[in-house]
Amino acid sequence: MAKSRRPYLIRAIHEWACDNGHTPYLVVAADYPGVVVPLDYVKEGRITLNITPSAVNRLDLLSDPLNFSARFSGMAFDVFVPSGAVLAIYAQETGEGVMFGEVEPPDPPDGDSAPDTEAKEEAKPKRSHLRVVK
Repeated sequence: MAKSRRPYLIRAIHEWACDNGHTPYLVVAADYPGVVVPLDYVKEGRITLNITPSAVNRLDLLSDPLNFSARFSGMAFDVFVPSGAVLAIYAQETGEGVMFGEVEPPDPPDGDSAPDTEAKEEAKPKRSHLRVVK
């Protein structure tokens, strides 16, 4: 299975917004497994986070979950966001960015995955419809 393009797009839009002096914002599905955000700021199951370098500490967009420390009403909070929970990343000033529309299904925990018959069928070598003619 191919890697998700979502983490790459998040990093690219973040870099583009910062390079142009814009404020990058993430829209996150707060009920997604593994999301750790301050629940007081969640509205209708979503939270919008300012991830400009001056607003956060230790921003790590290379790992999954994305993580950083930020202040909410003066209180430090460590935030963790699996890339699959990101619904959008955009520049506040222009609204330009990427809207993913919906969450990506989380990866099943190791050892708990159900056998994927489709993947097994693809892994089997298929007999060629060609035959040797002498």
